[in-house]
Amino acid sequence: MISGIDEAGKGPVLGPMCVAGVLLEEEKLDALSQMGVKDSKQLTAKKREHLAVEIKALANKYYILEVSPFQIDELRKIMTMNEIMVACYVKILEELKPHHAFVDAADVIAERFGENIKKKYNAEIDITSEHDADEKYPIVSAASILAKVQRDALVKTIEENLGIEIGSGYTSDPKTIRFLESWIQEHGTLPDFARNSWETSRRLLGKLNKNQKVLTDY
Repeated sequence: MISGIDEAGKGPVLGPMCVAGVLLEEEKLDALSQMGVKDSKQLTAKKREHLAVEIKALANKYYILEVSPFQIDELRKIMTMNEIMVACYVKILEELKPHHAFVDAADVIAERFGENIKKKYNAEIDITSEHDADEKYPIVSAASILAKVQRDALVKTIEENLGIEIGSGYTSDPKTIRFLESWIQEHGTLPDFARNSWETSRRLLGKLNKNQKVLTDY
């Protein structure tokens, strides 16, 4: 049995991170390519949602781990983000129990990421850890699609509950930054779906506090 693992939402300042794993018999791998599975970033949202349904139907098993902003902030107090990623991937492996796993490396040194997973995983396993594995291996592409669709749905739920658009959640998204600036200005703190440990969060909060001190001087 073979699995592919990938994440969506490691870097955003808003929203959860989703890590997905797909377990398949080797004979089913060709079916992924035939259905048009590719890196989730190369697909439209509608196409990803369609493929996610087909992937779940084809898979022997799949598992999607949701990691909230609060959990990320708490874990970062005791470990690095790379160590968090290793722990998440190990959790996926414990659920799927494949013989061989293909993973999209979340470390600048891809081989080290794979070795760290093997050290933490309490079973024999072959791991292929590479950068851009979601572009090279359809089974990792499938995992990337499930992770992305799940995260997008969770972000959409946040927007529906607020009645406000928050953007993609990434720090490079002007809509996300405008939302955060407006929220902080109005509430004086971060929303509960923001990552407090992110530099962007600290910078925007610091900017507000600095402005408040200036006003107090008058």
